[in-house]
Amino acid sequence: MRIILGKGWDMTRRHKYVLVVLFLYRLLWGFFLYRFVDSVVTPVLARYPDNHPNSGAVQLFWIEAQFRLMKTDILNDILWMLAAMFFIRMVLTPLLNAGLFYSFSHSDEAHGTRVLSGIRKAWKPVTGLYWLENVLALLPLVWLLPLAKSRLFDNPSSQDLVHGLIPPVLAWVVWSFALHLAFQFMQFSAASGDSILGGLTQAFRRGLPLIGVTLSILGIGIAASLAATTASMLWTGLAAIALQQAYQLVRSLMTLWTAASQFELWRTEEAV
Repeated sequence: MRIILGKGWDMTRRHKYVLVVLFLYRLLWGFFLYRFVDSVVTPVLARYPDNHPNSGAVQLFWIEAQFRLMKTDILNDILWMLAAMFFIRMVLTPLLNAGLFYSFSHSDEAHGTRVLSGIRKAWKPVTGLYWLENVLALLPLVWLLPLAKSRLFDNPSSQDLVHGLIPPVLAWVVWSFALHLAFQFMQFSAASGDSILGGLTQAFRRGLPLIGVTLSILGIGIAASLAATTASMLWTGLAAIALQQAYQLVRSLMTLWTAASQFELWRTEEAV
């Protein structure tokens, strides 16, 4: 597994320009998402009756909020905006994946990276697989959301609610993780012009090293996240903001390294 991680790191270094693009993509996405959430939440919090002399002001605030959500169309614009942002992400992400995975498959050629060529040649199958993965990952929510709603009304205690939802939520997380690993190998095959079902077979055959490689880099990413969070708590002001933005580069690096290592495992004749 150490050999696979090393090869993945070498592949990541050869795609340093893709790392910059991925970093800017995540930075802009986070900025627009933050601005959208801020435009919705800040006006609401500004009206919250904190330290109000009337003890019933808070209860009145929540009654008014519930009335506006249930009896007006104020929520429609927010939902449409979220749907539009989700759709844009669902379009752009598989395009980046197609170009990146195609470039991985031609990394032995002395022509630099071939991301743009990959987007033109492999976007259709990779996009289809990406959309199918997300549909299958979100499908359990059809059962999970009504379950959470019924548990919410049946269990007034928040502790009982959380304990009741932990098992199905964990099962959903495991299901989504397994789907992602399987479809990752299928997207590698699609971008390389190989059999998609062959990629699925490889994902099952090399499941254990695939999980090991993914969790190893995930552990490094979590450690970096904890270090950045701790530093942000110790430092305040502009330094903390700059650190949080710089951490997006680390996240992008971990994402690219993970994909590169998974690809090296996919094309390795014998799992290490």
